[in-house]
Amino acid sequence: MAKIYIGGAGGAPSNGFIKSLRESSRDDYLIGTSCITTDLFLANVDERHYIQPAISSSYEKQLCALLSKSRPDFIHLQNDYEVRAVSRARDVLMDLNVSFYMPKAEVIENCVDKLKSYEIWKANGVRVPDTQILKSPSDLKKAFDLLGDKIWIRAIEGAGGNGALPADNYDFARIWIDRYSGWGNFTASKLLSQDTVTWLSIWHEGELVVAQSRKRLSWNFGNRTLSGVTGITGVGQTCSDIAIDRLSQDAILAIDEKPHGIFGVDMTYGFDGLANVTEINIARFFTTHYFFTKAGLNMPEIYCNIALDGQFPSLEKKINPLPDDLIWVRGMDVEPKLLTLNELTKFSDNEK
Repeated sequence: MAKIYIGGAGGAPSNGFIKSLRESSRDDYLIGTSCITTDLFLANVDERHYIQPAISSSYEKQLCALLSKSRPDFIHLQNDYEVRAVSRARDVLMDLNVSFYMPKAEVIENCVDKLKSYEIWKANGVRVPDTQILKSPSDLKKAFDLLGDKIWIRAIEGAGGNGALPADNYDFARIWIDRYSGWGNFTASKLLSQDTVTWLSIWHEGELVVAQSRKRLSWNFGNRTLSGVTGITGVGQTCSDIAIDRLSQDAILAIDEKPHGIFGVDMTYGFDGLANVTEINIARFFTTHYFFTKAGLNMPEIYCNIALDGQFPSLEKKINPLPDDLIWVRGMDVEPKLLTLNELTKFSDNEK
């Protein structure tokens, strides 16, 4: 039995990880931590601890104290800021004999900062939407001139569509960035379509272990935001596309010549039908990875088996082992539902 420290316990991303381990053949002792006290009561863990937010100046000190007290064998996080903070504290982990399964520190820094990753991809010929930093209102004016009458604005760091806005009005866009104190921390990009796909993968010392693609058919509560993006997938669908497999690997290998750990490549399709890389969710699974677990691909189990036991999976296919057109439907305060596209289509046809 291994003791696993899980950051963000009780939140949806970490709960998917916890559920996946609980439903696996593993028998681990799970230590849940969170900066939101009430979330801890929503986590199926064996031990609970409060910790300051990862952006707090006291985070590393408290992390060290918690690790010294709970003595986990392994640590896993499900939030960009916490991934980066723990990555920066690698010496602490090693001193306390806490293992981790992460890419190099530089890779994590480059992926959490979306402008840095964009610049790497652009320099390496990976297809990305034209993007520029917004340091001043004059940069915003140039963005409209260069990128089109409607552009995509977002914060350089953060998940869940942080600061995102499709903007077709200069004055409103300027007010939006002012509201976030975002000059120098926001970018403007060429506006793409609403169609997205993610390629979630696990690597070990440069070798691909497994990867699975998923389309996003809708965002939950998207109609309650200006951007339409919430970070809360409503309906997902398994899929496979050789072009997406190739683009994802090109994006990963441009960022890291020897990938190690979890790389989740987010892509959005342009109006020309071609996918563009928008970010890599680094060293963590995307929120709805429990979808894959219920469909028969338990990636957290594979990840922990490798990290803790040196045990690799035996898969007929490394890339997209799940069948296409499995559907994952999520809502608020209800259990998700796994079904097939055929089931969904038949029901929709009957409603017409």
